[in-house]
Amino acid sequence: MGVLFKLPLFVVLMAIGSAAMLVPAVHALALDLHRTAQPFFYGAVLFGVLTALIGLATYDRPVTNVARNQLMTLIAAFAVLPLMLAVPMREAIGTVSFFDAYFEMVSSITTTGASLFDPPSQVVSPIHLWRALVGWMGGFLILLAAVAVLAPLALGGFEVVRPTNKSSNADSVIRRADPSERILRYTLQLFPIYAGATLVLWVALVVAGTGPFLGLCLAMSTLATSGITPSGGLNPWQVGIYAELLIFIFLFMAVSRQVFTNEAQQGFWRRLGHDREVRMTLLIVSLLPMVLFLRHWAGAFDAEEQGDVMAAIRAFWGALFTVLSFLTTTGFASHDWEAARAWSGLPTPGLVLAGLAITGGGVATTAGGVKLLRVYALYKHGTREMGRLVHPNSIGRAGKLGREVRREGAFIAWIFFMLFALTIAVVILGLTATGLDFEAATAFAISAITTTGPLADVALEEVAYTDLGATAKSILMAAMVLGRLETLAIVAMFNPDFWRS
Repeated sequence: MGVLFKLPLFVVLMAIGSAAMLVPAVHALALDLHRTAQPFFYGAVLFGVLTALIGLATYDRPVTNVARNQLMTLIAAFAVLPLMLAVPMREAIGTVSFFDAYFEMVSSITTTGASLFDPPSQVVSPIHLWRALVGWMGGFLILLAAVAVLAPLALGGFEVVRPTNKSSNADSVIRRADPSERILRYTLQLFPIYAGATLVLWVALVVAGTGPFLGLCLAMSTLATSGITPSGGLNPWQVGIYAELLIFIFLFMAVSRQVFTNEAQQGFWRRLGHDREVRMTLLIVSLLPMVLFLRHWAGAFDAEEQGDVMAAIRAFWGALFTVLSFLTTTGFASHDWEAARAWSGLPTPGLVLAGLAITGGGVATTAGGVKLLRVYALYKHGTREMGRLVHPNSIGRAGKLGREVRREGAFIAWIFFMLFALTIAVVILGLTATGLDFEAATAFAISAITTTGPLADVALEEVAYTDLGATAKSILMAAMVLGRLETLAIVAMFNPDFWRS
């Protein structure tokens, strides 16, 4: 393991991607799909040899600027690595262009989950396994990058809680630290939790009645918040209420950094109970589903269906599950969510789901969006300013860290939110220039920036990803990478000091 991490990080990612190609190859062989297995097996051999040659040429090469090297590696991982991952997929399917296969891989590795396969049954199960596996690996890469790369740089949401007297030293700390040692340490810390939770959920889903293959895809998609499924959603004939309940429980892993970071080693439940992100999630999950349920109830009243108790219960559960799913940017829509629409006769509140996706999940999790901690900082700053209108000379409570969150943290969070909104506006403008109407462009833009691909499928009824042209797909792919890396990380690259050795 130590020898492996003396290689550049991108070469390590290439090695992992090459080895992962053997998984769908073995699955295809088990199904007697030799034509599908061959491209993945040959791809593993070809890219394995290529990775070995690049590794020999770059082994133990000194890095002059650690921060620059790691940020550039992340960009390459989400934008360049999918070129390699798309090759066996294109050859295995045979009926799609390489550009569309590249779109699928960018969507998967960024945990967006947008798919051009409509209906999903047009491709065999090893292809869906490959999509889910790439999304699962991308989810772990995001976790590792958050704690090992972005946290020392005070990016990715950590800038909200980092004391101001330490943020100025973040770059010097990461420059002096051994990047290989830090990445190895966090990999050994995070991967057992990530893989163990996936295994537990997989076994639980199989016990709950889902098949082994579907259960594995759902488990990987839930932990990675990618929303990738073989059926394009939660098929009611394959995913029952017990399976949805299990997924609902594990989705909470995407709302708090306490689950994965070393802060969870001591006093885990006490820390979790006091975590600001968890409290915000519980507030949203408690109030918003009730509002959506009352909306459906009012619609059912007009349709004279309000006396159907079971339909009402299913409507509430559908709202509860879907709210948490879109808050974590997973994008699963409960079957009972569709049943609630049939019960009330009302359309999908796409604006509400888009708002949840924009809010996003927790810092240092696989979720996308603005992130709950930034929203919390803006909320605390707003309440403090309203309090000062009544008591101008009052002193805020919550200690030094609380004051920094309300002041400097809220200031940086507001900058990020403005950059986030500006990015959405630019993407919408680009998509409308390709011929999409404003509503469709908004849904696709928010889906890509928040890495919640299924949002467009749920919110739109007449337009799908398959209807987009090459230019629109290119814009969405750029938005997926930008949304996954976050705008502040990209802006940091424009700092002149960033390019100095």
